[in-house]
Amino acid sequence: MDILTILKAALLGILEGLTEFLPVSSTGHLILMEELIGFEGPKGKVFEIVIQLGAILAVCWLYRVKIWRTVIDVRRDPVAQRFTANLLIAFMPAVVIGVLFHKYIKEVLLNAWVVAVALIVGGIIILLVERFAPRPSVKRVDDMDWKLALKIGICQCLAMIPGTSRSAATIMSARVFGADRATAAEFSFFLAMPTMLGASVYDTFKNRDSLGADAGGILLIVIGFVLAFATAMLIVRSLIAFVSRYGFGVFAWYRIALGSVALLLLAASRYL
Repeated sequence: MDILTILKAALLGILEGLTEFLPVSSTGHLILMEELIGFEGPKGKVFEIVIQLGAILAVCWLYRVKIWRTVIDVRRDPVAQRFTANLLIAFMPAVVIGVLFHKYIKEVLLNAWVVAVALIVGGIIILLVERFAPRPSVKRVDDMDWKLALKIGICQCLAMIPGTSRSAATIMSARVFGADRATAAEFSFFLAMPTMLGASVYDTFKNRDSLGADAGGILLIVIGFVLAFATAMLIVRSLIAFVSRYGFGVFAWYRIALGSVALLLLAASRYL
């Protein structure tokens, strides 16, 4: 295995960690970057699947106290019970839609053109939500009710369109339905745990034959996994404070710019 392939895997791991919890679509970024740099990892998109777990573990570690308290208190504490129920309720729509349309999404929607358009449309939606979202009535994750959780879970299904962004879908829907920026972002972090863990395990199982005994492929996965974990740790620590102060507008304009550039490059590539 050459050093260039290792560097490409490292770059993609960092990119995953940077973008997974921002409303900019980590999957979209990986698809565009892989096409740009010509990265070919293990078959079956196993590399992309597994490095997501690195980002998820970063959130699990950072919120380990909240997670542990919820686990030990869930049998007797109404707040812990409501929080757990809300996560399960928000998680279920993605399970149903994901199982029903998994094959279609992978075969039809997983391409750079879809990503570019979704980035632009999502950016416009973020700007509209930032401008017209109602005054927040929910300012703590523990104050959310099951109806809000269900609405967020339904909207999360839109993120199955590559380039949409799971974070954008959950955060913006939470904002539309009354959560403040910090609460919307924090609930998105928690919801990512069962959603992405479930998706990663499901995809890994479906592509288990692709893992094989390819030592080179396993090395690439380990590199991407570790760097995704380290980078996500830095991003999650600072995101809540950033969006509370500055909002999500900067991410919207970034999406629109990136999607526009991607469309131009894709169109130009047809004539080269």
